[in-house]
Amino acid sequence: MCIVERNHVPSEGRVWHPADTIKPAPKKPGATEIYRPDILKTIEARIAELNPELRALSLDIHAHPELKFEEYHAHDVLTAFMDKHGFKVERKYHLETAWRATFSHNSGGRTIGINSEMDALPGVGHACGHNLIGMSGVAVALAIKTALEKHDISGSISLLGTPAEEGGSGKVKLLDKGAYEDMDVCLMCHPAPGPIGSVSLSSSLAVRSVAAVYKGHTAHAALSPWEGRNALDAAVLGYNNISALRQQLRPTHRVHGIFEGKDWAPNIIPDYAKFNCIVRAPKVTEMRETAERVSRCFEAAALATGCEVEITVNAELSELRQNPALGGEVANIILNKYGDIDYEWGISSASTDFGDISFALPSLHPGFAIPTVKNGGNHTTEFAKSAATIEAHNATLDISKALAATGIRVLLDDKFFEDVKRTFDEAKE
Repeated sequence: MCIVERNHVPSEGRVWHPADTIKPAPKKPGATEIYRPDILKTIEARIAELNPELRALSLDIHAHPELKFEEYHAHDVLTAFMDKHGFKVERKYHLETAWRATFSHNSGGRTIGINSEMDALPGVGHACGHNLIGMSGVAVALAIKTALEKHDISGSISLLGTPAEEGGSGKVKLLDKGAYEDMDVCLMCHPAPGPIGSVSLSSSLAVRSVAAVYKGHTAHAALSPWEGRNALDAAVLGYNNISALRQQLRPTHRVHGIFEGKDWAPNIIPDYAKFNCIVRAPKVTEMRETAERVSRCFEAAALATGCEVEITVNAELSELRQNPALGGEVANIILNKYGDIDYEWGISSASTDFGDISFALPSLHPGFAIPTVKNGGNHTTEFAKSAATIEAHNATLDISKALAATGIRVLLDDKFFEDVKRTFDEAKE
């Protein structure tokens, strides 16, 4: 999950259990009858059959962490896997490490889109569990394929391998290149800390990535410092300005960042400093308002230090719009078969490039809980270890079954699909 900054904290020294959650999740008595339980049984059987292969695939990706747009190993093993299982595979699809695997049964029918993320994080490997997300996309696609064939359902599958979720906006680049145009809906999932056995349908935050580059003038830091214009001082002052601004920001907004420098030495006044900053808020409109206030913090720092500043927007992503009809179907399956549903924890204070996909077509991106330790949430070495556990693997398979069954209902149930489209259109208003 792109640049996550919050954790749910379990009790010291043990995994989080459902009793640790502050607000109880909805209970199973609220569930209604499952749509086509016979097809769900087919999906469960197929995923159980594939389980050893899926486990090996996930661990292989986990053991070979690759940064954004460098997912060459993951690209190769995932495409080989889909090729082996009867999909038409397009390697290097629009981007060097993206790919697409498609399958159709009969003519006509709708197309279920699925996403498999692949990239890792600098220094901490698969600390956001993208090995599980990549494996989940494969599991969903193969389960739907089996259901199409066994129950003679007309429809198509389009599984995208999406690189560079972590700071590269890979899905947005693929969206701009038309990679999502054939899809009627798009499905994926994401691991997070939370009550074990539960799935979250929370949203996520809109985000803007901004770089403020300060340019000053070098000087001897002891002999003649008055000749210099200190770019590092400007960056630090910009940081402090933002710290003061936070007192007047809404508690749902986030601003955070890091410094970068080049050719720094303690006896030279720095003439260059860069502040990489991230601004988030629940809605893209709110985020932009806060980002403008942050930019004024940067400008004030330049004015105070006599430096020049160049402010660049590197990326902007929308908040996540969970489709209510798709979410309701997943929730009902989970409550009936696999656990509980929550609408608050999960990925609510993180951000994802899937947000833009959810604005383009009906989409669902549930979070699912995997075992974690205290302070071991997303983007930590502890979470990377959690992403390789058998408990995390099994949780991934459960949410994959629910997603596959939801995709089947999109293909078969015209009234349900009308609800999917209606609720998507209503979210635009």
